[in-house]
Amino acid sequence: MLGGDFQLIKQGAEAKIYKGFYLGKSTLVKERFKKSYRHVELDEHLTKERIRAETRSIMKCKVAGISTPALYLVDMGRRCIYMEYIENSITVKDYIASLTDESSEEKSMKKKLDHIAQEIGKTLGKMHANNIIHGDLTTSNMLLVDKGDVKVLVMIDFGLSHGDASTMNKGVDLYVLERAILSTHANVESLFPAIIKFYIKANKDAEEVMKKLEEVRARGRKRTMCILKYSSPMASLVLTGSSQLNSGSQHLVAKAALNV
Repeated sequence: MLGGDFQLIKQGAEAKIYKGFYLGKSTLVKERFKKSYRHVELDEHLTKERIRAETRSIMKCKVAGISTPALYLVDMGRRCIYMEYIENSITVKDYIASLTDESSEEKSMKKKLDHIAQEIGKTLGKMHANNIIHGDLTTSNMLLVDKGDVKVLVMIDFGLSHGDASTMNKGVDLYVLERAILSTHANVESLFPAIIKFYIKANKDAEEVMKKLEEVRARGRKRTMCILKYSSPMASLVLTGSSQLNSGSQHLVAKAALNV
């Protein structure tokens, strides 16, 4: 548990998130807590590997010119990553929700959604072109920051990232995002196709990734039919990509599709 000026602002299944100041800078600290059900040595090994993978992906993004929070400190002993707190930002999830409010004008909303799709598509295309797998692509893990008259996309939470940048894993990355968008933004059907349009322009290997995306989709449909056949209690959740499934669960559904 962090002391001093740091305040707990969020807790997930894998980590606690604190906000405070480090070296005079507004800072976010991600602390991966111990898992009591795991063997101590195994838990320490897995935690260190996850921290290394997360920080490595953030650094690779920086080198590639992709906006992410700046890293300030990695404290393996305390299982913590100290990083920049992004001020005056909003998640893409909340921004889209504000646009789809009934009071928004359709023409204005479409223009803003097109800009968001372009930002996401170009960013993901560049990430995959540089062999960076996010592992948990949702609109909650993307921030928008005002830079003058434009909104700049900042990618966050690389906690499930990994180094296996195969074409299949890039397809799975996109599939996870597609399911998340269908779940969270079901009333914006054009968003994911628009993202893919800009993704293709930004990644020279996009054609092969699209083939893998179709494979994952097909396996996902096959798995869904199997689940429905045996009347699993999870059937309706998997079928719709329901918001009742958190992003980690949606990721597992996508990965499970590969094993059918």
